[in-house]
Amino acid sequence: MKPTKRSAAVITTIAATAAGLLAASGLLATSANASTAFIGPLHQTKVVASTIPANGDVNPYGVAVVPRSTGHLYRDDVLVSNFNDKANVQGTGTTIVQVSPAGKATLFAQIKDPACPGGVGLTTALVALRSGWVIVGSLPTKNGVIDGPGCLIVLDQRGNVRSTITGHGIDGPWDMTALDRGGTTELFVTNVLGGILGKHNPDGGTVQRLLITSAPYRTPRVLASTTIGAGFPARTDPNALVIGPTGVGLGRNGTLYVADTLSNRIAAIANAVYRNSDDGKGSTVAKGGALNGELGLAIAPNGDILTVNGGDGNMVETTPSGMQVATKTVDKNAGGAGNLFGLAVKPGAGAVYFVDDFSTQNNLQLFF
Repeated sequence: MKPTKRSAAVITTIAATAAGLLAASGLLATSANASTAFIGPLHQTKVVASTIPANGDVNPYGVAVVPRSTGHLYRDDVLVSNFNDKANVQGTGTTIVQVSPAGKATLFAQIKDPACPGGVGLTTALVALRSGWVIVGSLPTKNGVIDGPGCLIVLDQRGNVRSTITGHGIDGPWDMTALDRGGTTELFVTNVLGGILGKHNPDGGTVQRLLITSAPYRTPRVLASTTIGAGFPARTDPNALVIGPTGVGLGRNGTLYVADTLSNRIAAIANAVYRNSDDGKGSTVAKGGALNGELGLAIAPNGDILTVNGGDGNMVETTPSGMQVATKTVDKNAGGAGNLFGLAVKPGAGAVYFVDDFSTQNNLQLFF
């Protein structure tokens, strides 16, 4: 989707204040120990809680840390979205589980029938905003077959569905990160269905930036939408349903890092916060080496890029300059292959949350 006149005007406004906003978000901060691997001292994992709710949903994908207490949300709790139902059918999971740092798991939301093309199948695309809004991606299936482009589902601080976002370049939302300003938020969404279903987008996987309103108690609406990345390889897969661009993380200076899963590559889209053009597949930060079908991605406090591999059980730390400075095994179930999706840094601690969707596990774990 090309930027509209309205979106171009909005982007111009964003450009004028982007540096200050990034600084306020901590994205411009540089650690004094940036040359030291964040995960270097980490050496053990523990199960925080099971992510299987009462309805039996399995296959945890998305991970998001709650930034502020409001409604049923509590600061530093972790939200986890489930992709499969009790029968383990992909693209049919409807629940978001909330886990406290102490390991208490409760049901935050069970999404029954939003206005989402094809139904509900919650993906790794999950963010929790300071104003209490929770936004989650849906890539639904019918009898295990992809059934529609999906959508973004908007929930309030009590887990109630308030709206859905369709169109605007959303085509199989697979992962997402956000730049949260309070009154407005930029969502960066990876999409995996482009070209796969022979539809309107022959460019493969894309990265879409949505500017939305996000003030408390006012249902978010889309102000602008711009495709800032395209051409990422994507394909269907019998085990993962779809493989394509997955994890995204916003680094210093507004660079967006993308896990280009099928290419064993970390891509960088420069000026992602306010660019008004498509950067294609971006520039290559790192390719190969310890990267092995990387899925989830997060930015460490030192600015490095953390990824977890779909091809093995490893977490890899890569500097923005492309150096792979640490590789740690965090999942040994069946070699860890295909088990690791969402991850997030634990606030104020040298630790990382990740989900293990191995068939006998389905839990949230902490690497510390």
